[in-house]
Amino acid sequence: MSGPGRLLGFNAAVVSSGPVFRVEVGRAPAHVIVDPQGTRAFVTNGGDNTVSVIDLAQRQTMKSIAVGKSPHGLRMSPDGGTIYVANTADGTVSVLNVQDLTEVARVPVGKAPVQVAFTPDGRYNYVSLRNENSVAVVDTASRRVIAKVPVGPGPIQLFALPNGREVYVANQGTEAAPGNTVSVIDTTSRKVVANIVTGAGAHGVAVSNSGDRVFVSNIFANTATIIDPVSRKVVDNVPVGRGPGGITFAAGKD
Repeated sequence: MSGPGRLLGFNAAVVSSGPVFRVEVGRAPAHVIVDPQGTRAFVTNGGDNTVSVIDLAQRQTMKSIAVGKSPHGLRMSPDGGTIYVANTADGTVSVLNVQDLTEVARVPVGKAPVQVAFTPDGRYNYVSLRNENSVAVVDTASRRVIAKVPVGPGPIQLFALPNGREVYVANQGTEAAPGNTVSVIDTTSRKVVANIVTGAGAHGVAVSNSGDRVFVSNIFANTATIIDPVSRKVVDNVPVGRGPGGITFAAGKD
């Protein structure tokens, strides 16, 4: 059995100088999010079915929350009140209360949920179902699945545009049969309205704050694809390092 993992913190201005702190978390840590205040980080631990809550000022774990089996992707609701966690091995999404730091619900969604994405108004949560080639739509008021949308093979990460009208879903497929598209879901009709060719193994998705660009990491092609969501066309494919997984966006300063 593997030992505990660690969360590393870096100074964003001088990342090359190495981590400024290390905090022990659970086994096999996967994804990390930070609350809007920058006071707490939340880490999914796929090896022990928990979410670690880190006090960033004290640089220590303040709580470990039990969730479903093999938690992976997680996101905080737009109002900051809840966190949804995709539990890959048991087909559920855990709903965490951010104030109490407790699991308040566990929603059955489908086979191998990997990541979640809220619409900007917080009314719906979209969940990628890797082994169903579909995305579940969860009503956050009733905490029930109200629809499933077929997408490409092996969907992994997904992200809603700031206008709330579309959700972009990266279809990774498998190493033997890679997917190379991003499916665009119309949130009104809950149907795929476009499939945009990216690179082999489309995995991570991020959207700029203004919503004018979508970024996709292609884990088998070793590239990042930049998409114009208005025209739904690829602007560029940028060579990056080997096996890029997650991708994020930070607005630059003028």
